[in-house]
Amino acid sequence: MKDQREGGFLIAKIHQITNRIFKQMLKEYGIKELNPGQGRILFALWQNDNISIRELSLKTQLTKSTLTTMLDRLENAGFLKRKKGKDRRIVKVKLSEKSINLQKKYVEVSKKMTEVFYGTLTEEEIDEFEDYLRRILDNLIKAKDFRKDSK
Repeated sequence: MKDQREGGFLIAKIHQITNRIFKQMLKEYGIKELNPGQGRILFALWQNDNISIRELSLKTQLTKSTLTTMLDRLENAGFLKRKKGKDRRIVKVKLSEKSINLQKKYVEVSKKMTEVFYGTLTEEEIDEFEDYLRRILDNLIKAKDFRKDSK
């Protein structure tokens, strides 16, 4: 067993490089107005549109303050709209026509990025890797919830 594990460090480096490559691919496909973080929000909305900010925060794992800032930018760029629901305390986020039209092209870029990301890994290795990542994510979510409960 190693004295020092590198999992977190490696994940951070992978995230950094992946973002750079993905930004470049977005530009190559003519998607210049979005960054990968904003795309993550749109991707969640493409799966389930017209949801509350709270639901979107849970889907994207972004804090409400970070999400609100990103939603401001996306709304100003014409990608989405926020509207108050029947309960005026709840704000719903809805995709605009502009973002709906962008979906096909963005999904193409995402598929290409996935091919680059997994490269030479076999289907079995990808399944195993993703299982490990889900378990790590679950560990982190439990730790986050634990800290919240202890305050």
